[in-house]
Amino acid sequence: MLYWALVFLVVAIIAAIFGFGGVAVAAAGIAKLLFFIFLVVFIITLITGLTRRGRTGV
Repeated sequence: MLYWALVFLVVAIIAAIFGFGGVAVAAAGIAKLLFFIFLVVFIITLITGLTRRGRTGV
């Protein structure tokens, strides 16, 4: 998911350089959304991993 966020970020930057404002804004919005979804999933995975480790006694 982080990969796709970076891809859309690069697309947004390239579109902005060539003057495609609408495409750049849309791609940047998608990249931002994917990045925040990635962060939420990462934090949930981190918390569940820490609680699972604490439960097994390792």
